[in-house]
Parts: sequence; structure tokens; C-alpha cells
Amino acid sequence: MAEPQGPEGRPKGLGWVGSRFVVTVGAVAHGGHCVARHEGRVVFVRHTLPGERVVVEVTEDRHASFCRADAVEVLEAAPDRVERPCPYSGPGRCGGCDWQHVGHEGQLRLKADVVREQLARLAGLDVDVVCEALPGGPLRWRSRARFAVDRSGAPGLRRHRSHDVVVLDDCPITAEPAAQAVLSRSWPGAGGVDVAVDSAGVVTTTRLDRRGRPTSTRVLRPGSEVPAEPAGRAQRTAGGRDWEVEGTGFWQVHPAAADALVAAVSGYAAVGPGETVLDLYAGAGLFGGALAPAVGAAGRVVCVESDAAACAAADVNLADLPQAEVWQGDVDAPGLTELLGDLGRPDVVVLDPPRAGAGPDVSRVLAGAGPRAVVYVACDPASLARDVAVLTAAGYRLDGLRAFDCFPMTAHVECVALLVRA
Repeated sequence: MAEPQGPEGRPKGLGWVGSRFVVTVGAVAHGGHCVARHEGRVVFVRHTLPGERVVVEVTEDRHASFCRADAVEVLEAAPDRVERPCPYSGPGRCGGCDWQHVGHEGQLRLKADVVREQLARLAGLDVDVVCEALPGGPLRWRSRARFAVDRSGAPGLRRHRSHDVVVLDDCPITAEPAAQAVLSRSWPGAGGVDVAVDSAGVVTTTRLDRRGRPTSTRVLRPGSEVPAEPAGRAQRTAGGRDWEVEGTGFWQVHPAAADALVAAVSGYAAVGPGETVLDLYAGAGLFGGALAPAVGAAGRVVCVESDAAACAAADVNLADLPQAEVWQGDVDAPGLTELLGDLGRPDVVVLDPPRAGAGPDVSRVLAGAGPRAVVYVACDPASLARDVAVLTAAGYRLDGLRAFDCFPMTAHVECVALLVRA
């Protein structure tokens, strides 16, 4: 039988939305769900665990070969299943967390399985993966968050794969001062609110319009009940140094993540005196600044970042390191080729790209430059695996991999990979 066709000849779903049936759940998949099968179709199921027998309700059916569903009743539970600590988590509720129903040790195993599977499927590599927990436990770790606001001005988070806002009184994975700075008040006319709490306990909120553009920023200092106008940058501490970033600008969300990643990057890079380091997608200069002392006065660290505010913060953060330079520009293949023409061959390349990864063109340019080591920091295991496949095809081999649980209760995992010339 031919597949049913949608408006432009594309296969469409079979109209299963709202249907309920029983499945036995298979392996975990990338994205916070597990894989099951029903009547020859793949069913991606949230709120379940491998090995469970559950009743699912189909929530989305747009493709002939697969649909999406929630586990709405557990008939046979897996050993790692626990009571959700957040009352807003579960089928049809807040979509901010994926694994509230899983004990923390079980979450670590799931994330390791996902990284292992992505490297095997997309890069053809058989890698033993252990996901390392960070200090502090799985709750109250989020120091920076974006909350949605509904049409009445009530703040919350969106349902999974939906624009609907679930109004919240609290978010148990967010640091309490940050959560309450947003969720304890109304935001009429706003489209969302960014919030961050820094190492000194200063809470910064940035109001966003309906298009996600910032419109105003307020700062609440510890011990004060009166918000002030923003003054200067937020303070962060990592790698034995103090760092400045924009109040709600990019920084590792978990308070222990920056230290863990700096240690992993420094260990893999093993930078020596006189070497040249290229730090791509450098942000406020975290990795470049951590590696600069090791190259000494005769070495060189070039930090490349596209965002003007991040570059300004990096200039401040690296001002006491004469061997460190900050270059503003996009990290794309033509720009990187030109930069390498000026810089020459780097000894070490560190890159921390956005979720989409560096991409094949940039990866090939990096391999062509011939650094002795590429240290890749990744927040998405699929993007990492695709770029690793390009680098290994170009003459590098994966020589080390560490995975960190920088985002407990969610499906996200941070990896640091070391690639060396084969």
C-alpha cells in the first residue's frame, strides 16, 4: 500500500492523535524520549524508561513512519523510576524537563547511552561513555533561565512542542532567587523574561517583547528589596579566576559546569610554553583565558567570537594576559580560512560551537590546518558525532571523551572530546 500523502506529496500521519494503546518500551533516543513500536510504526514516547510497559497517548502524528506520544499510565515500571519532585512535570504539563521521573543515577546512564549511540550511528565509532555528575544534586542548579509569559502577563514555561504557557509558582531546577524574581510577579505585555543569578547572588532580569527582543533590564542585589538599574556586568568564578559577563548573557548554566569543563579542556589540550592556541566560539574568553598562562610569554592565544557584548567582556577578562587576543568575527569556513592565513598553523584548537555544531565546512578547514590537537566542547551529542565523523575522515582520531551532566533532569548533556592527528 502506498503511503498517505500530504499537501505537497509529503508522507503524512495516520490520524492517531488522541489514540491510546499499550507498548513495551525500547531503547532511549536522543531528545528525551524512548523508542517503541506499534502496528509497524515507530512511536517516540516521553515520560517513560527502557523496558517499561506503558499505556501511551499519541500527541503528534505528522509522518507516515512515526508518531509521538506520552506515557499516561505505567503498567510495569523500570527500577530507575521515581516520583517526580516537580508538581508541574508530567504528560501534558511543563516541557522544561525530560527525566523528572528518573532517579539521578539512572539519568546519568541514559545520557551515556545517548552519547554512545550517536557516536556509533553517525561517526561509526564504538566508544565507552560515562556521564559524570557535577556537585550539587539535580535540583536548584540552573543559574540562568528564560521564562515565557502568557497573554495575561503570568510567567511560566511552555508545554513540550507547544506555544502554550504552563503558569508556574516555582521551578525546582532553577536557583530559588532567580525563579522567584520572575515567578512571584506579573509581566503584563511581555513575551518572556530572561533571568540570571551570578556568583555574588546578584539577580538580573531582562524583559523581552513578543519577538524575543530585550526591552528593559533590572538588577536585584542580595539583601535589597528594591530593584536597581543595571550597573556593570555579572560576576562569575571559574578556573581560579573571576570573569565578567553581561547580566543575562551566555555562561554555563550549572554553577559547577565552568570549572569542570575548564579542567577537562585544559587536561586534553596539554598546552606547553610557546604554543599557539585558537579558541573558537570563545564567548567571554573562558577557555582561552584558562589556557593562556600555560603558553607563557612566547605563546599566543587567539579568541574568536561573533557577539560584540561577549567580545567586550572577553577584552576585560583577558586584559591581564598579554598573550591573549580577542578577534570579533563569525566562525565560518571563509572567515576561518582567512584567519588561519594570518595566524599560521595553531598547535591546539578549542571550539565550543552552538547546538548545531561547527558543521562539515568548518570541520574540514580545521583539519586542513593540521593542529596537533582539537578539543571540542559540545552541548549536542548528534552535532558532535557528525563533526567528529568529518574530522576522522580528514585524518584525525578520537583520543578521549568525557561527558558531564551539566543539565540534570533534562535530556541535555555536555561533552568534551579530544581529537589528535592519526
